[in-house]
Amino acid sequence: MSKPTAAPAWERPLEPEERGLIETAREACRLRYEGVVVPHRSCGIALAETFGLPTPPYQSLRKGGLLGRGECGTAVAGRLVLGELLGDPDPGGGATPALREAISAYETHWDVRTGVVGSRVCNELTRPFVEFRGPARASFCTDLAAETAALVAEVLIRHGHHCPVVPVVAPRG
Repeated sequence: MSKPTAAPAWERPLEPEERGLIETAREACRLRYEGVVVPHRSCGIALAETFGLPTPPYQSLRKGGLLGRGECGTAVAGRLVLGELLGDPDPGGGATPALREAISAYETHWDVRTGVVGSRVCNELTRPFVEFRGPARASFCTDLAAETAALVAEVLIRHGHHCPVVPVVAPRG
């Protein structure tokens, strides 16, 4: 007789604490990107800070690699966050099984969760917005960053990894 197997990680119901942590990641990233409660951060930096990671390399993800020709900074930042948290610290080491599994889940769900259809290139995603610095584009990108943070948190949780979410604390005064 074969041993019963556990439901795949993505199918199991989340515990209330897990759902709460995912929502905290979503809201923390949203607040960092939108720039109302705390000063605005770029999409990559908002994601890095949400997971307590150093931000300098994430600056290059702003506007799809600064020029708009690259992949959406939130999509890349989500991958990088997973790499920093689950990758092999040995520069000569290979990709860890945990990282491979996490990236597979992340890539499987990113388009659906963010609503992106087709190209992930920044200039193509933002083309429908007449004014790049306008509120409609800002809202679109805020939602992308927030949903990506929620997805990264969910991937970490569903695959049994520590999820180091750093909430936003509103400044006093």
